[in-house]
Amino acid sequence: MKDLLYKIALTKIPLVGAVTAKNLVSYCGGVREVFEAREKELLKIPGVGSQLAINILSKTALEEAEKELLFLEQNEITPFFYLDKNFPQRLRQLYDAPILLYYRGTATLNPRRAVAIVGTRTPSQRGAGICEDLVEGLASFNPLIISGLAYGIDVTAHKASLRKGLETVAVLGHGLSQIYPPQHRKVALEMIQHGGLLTEFTHETGPDREHFPMRNRIVAGLCDALIVVESAAKGGSLITVQQANSYNREVFAVPGRATDKFSQGCNFLIKNNLGRLVESAQDVARAMRWKETDGVERKSFQAELFPDLTDREKQLLDLIQKEEEIGIDQIGYQLNIANSELAATLLNLEFKGLVRSLPGKRYVLS
Repeated sequence: MKDLLYKIALTKIPLVGAVTAKNLVSYCGGVREVFEAREKELLKIPGVGSQLAINILSKTALEEAEKELLFLEQNEITPFFYLDKNFPQRLRQLYDAPILLYYRGTATLNPRRAVAIVGTRTPSQRGAGICEDLVEGLASFNPLIISGLAYGIDVTAHKASLRKGLETVAVLGHGLSQIYPPQHRKVALEMIQHGGLLTEFTHETGPDREHFPMRNRIVAGLCDALIVVESAAKGGSLITVQQANSYNREVFAVPGRATDKFSQGCNFLIKNNLGRLVESAQDVARAMRWKETDGVERKSFQAELFPDLTDREKQLLDLIQKEEEIGIDQIGYQLNIANSELAATLLNLEFKGLVRSLPGKRYVLS
């Protein structure tokens, strides 16, 4: 519990973002050590100036962290620190991922498949219907549906997921002491039992305008595939797309008429090869190489045909067989393999026909 106090306090230091925080922990050798370091030690760290050192040495961050810790205990909220084993694996390797997340819910944040659905806050009847159809079509593949609980496409995706029995998680642009917009409180409470609410912000943080682009990077990082359903030429959805592309996530966009304002963003993505054209859930499944029978009649990987397998190759195959589908970052973390060795091992196994790669750097047995 004491360590959690320091983890929270690290996020409360003025001028310290995710990248700087990770740098501090790395140089100091731990979270507690950041606060126990002397000023002259802090000033030796690249990027740490006198004002930042003063902020770290101040007791204010620790005092604020104590309030947050009490809130977490009273409201059954789970914290995920970036060095902890339970931190979402899809976010772990992203340079700008939050160092600490707060979660209230029941769904795993490391699902086999995860789809984010975003779009305009003022969808047309056609757009809302397409969003519902996409969720219904995806249901047989049982993905976690991720969005932002905003008006329009976001809440439509959440509601459709709940109706189809899919777990759905909202990434919030504020703390967990409130729900924004308040009109979605009922949906949010239902999601806590059939999904969850996730945020990087401490509980007193309000829904300020600048928080939502920050929220969007988590939406992009948590998914394997991002679907845009209606978007204007500019807006939050296109920011999320930009982030998803930078994270090597698969992006899909629903086309629309050239004259429709909220089709301009999707048409732009398709025209400029920034997103695949999608008209149905089957288009997504085909591009992601998903099968409804995956995991039901799984073939053995027939390792007995390759007696020359190395211990590392056998270890990796055992993990993929156990997980059925797994991302490269998760493999590296669970087996503690260097990126260069992991890439070479996976390539050898692909040449031998034992594994195959899916979009988003995910792997299954052949």
